[in-house]
Amino acid sequence: MASIFTRIVNGEIPCYRVAENDRYIAFLDVRPLKPGHTLVVPKQEVDYIFDLDENTLAGMMLFAQKVARAMKEVVECKRIGVVVIGLEVPHAHIHLIPITKETDLLFTNPRIQLSPEENERLAREIGARVKL
Repeated sequence: MASIFTRIVNGEIPCYRVAENDRYIAFLDVRPLKPGHTLVVPKQEVDYIFDLDENTLAGMMLFAQKVARAMKEVVECKRIGVVVIGLEVPHAHIHLIPITKETDLLFTNPRIQLSPEENERLAREIGARVKL
């Protein structure tokens, strides 16, 4: 059965799309730790990030870098944190999270809820700044 991320890639499930090319997609996390929390996903469904071939993994990081730079322009933060956990969805992905302190990256922190309008605004503004 296709992962939820594959279903997003295939357009079966809607998302707040930030950026996309032929190999990767970035979209807002629906249960974010911070406003702008974005997931970067390869379109190829591979469960574990370190099972990706070298070119796909390297390309994913370069794609994530472009998205993170755009996020930094839109969301007030000191840095964009990078987290790979890989247990919650069986599809390789990277979390990009705006942070002001290290504890902002703790997944034990309460998740926030943003309005659809705020998510649309963030996706649009970040996406407009991604230089693919």
